[in-house]
Amino acid sequence: MRPILITSFLVTALSVAHPAFAAKPEAKPEAKPETPIAIAIHGGAGTIEKSRFTPEQEKAYRQALKLAVEQGYKVLEQGGESLDAITAAIKVLENSPFFNAGKGAVYTYEGAHELDASIMDGRDRRAGAVAGVKHVKNPIELARAVMDKSVHVMLSGEGAEEFAMREGMPFVDNAYFDTPHRYEAWQKARKKLDRAEQGTKDYQAKHEQLPLQFKMGTVGAVALDKNGNLAAGTSTGGMTAKRFGRIGDSPIIGAGTFADNDSCAVSATGHGEYFIRYHVAADICARVQYQDKSVVQAGQEVIFGPMFEAGGTGGVIILDAQGNISMPFNTKGMYRASKSNTQPTYVGIFKATD
Repeated sequence: MRPILITSFLVTALSVAHPAFAAKPEAKPEAKPETPIAIAIHGGAGTIEKSRFTPEQEKAYRQALKLAVEQGYKVLEQGGESLDAITAAIKVLENSPFFNAGKGAVYTYEGAHELDASIMDGRDRRAGAVAGVKHVKNPIELARAVMDKSVHVMLSGEGAEEFAMREGMPFVDNAYFDTPHRYEAWQKARKKLDRAEQGTKDYQAKHEQLPLQFKMGTVGAVALDKNGNLAAGTSTGGMTAKRFGRIGDSPIIGAGTFADNDSCAVSATGHGEYFIRYHVAADICARVQYQDKSVVQAGQEVIFGPMFEAGGTGGVIILDAQGNISMPFNTKGMYRASKSNTQPTYVGIFKATD
């Protein structure tokens, strides 16, 4: 027998007799963890009780929230930026008559509409905001234009609309924002204020007598894209029967909107005066960044902390750079939805467990 055949025979025999001589299977490469992408939205918080909804109404609200969050997520899924995702989601909510922003904006004391919005990029803290605009169909787009195409952060009133016109933004008559249910709420608020006038001439005292549902309502979104960039945006029609050019927290960076890749992205909704005073959005992100707290813990501490004890009501949506989402609120309900590449679409309206 030839030597080469003997050697081959011995190797084969040894391989069978002892596994150490057997050919080792190729190691499979470890699956890389999927890059997180995520989005969360809200449509306002307040005295939102299930008993006030017909099944048809609840279904319609849920469908609107689902459409908005999935429109935003679609942008992320296709590789788009977080700024584009939140703009897409917020535009859906602004175009819906259900929410206090854009088409569904509440009425001022005089019976008109004044809209506010803001947006922030977590990469470099660039931000844009507008306040008191009356004819811009989608205020979130104008806030985006202020961030991208101006040297300023916030524009207001006629100046903001002049800038919008230069940028070719769609304009509408102020009556475009009219809706029957907001008109009814405005009439009720005016009656309450006029009745209070008989007891006091003090504007502050009169306004404090209004129930909370007249003082709240906003839409917003936060998103994380495949590049790890966070963004946040907020839009609102403000407070029912507001006067004197009142501006709430929604267009104020740090109060109603904040985004920073080193911490988190936040969009708020609630009684704006308190969210301004307690710097809610930035406070949450500071706790995440400097105290190494989770978005859940930071959100709970702020929403149920000194602001709440002082009378501030509302909620927030929070998202961090790992795709963790938290949506705490201290009211009876908050319109909200979320979706990520690890979690299916979630839609909630009432208590936190619905």
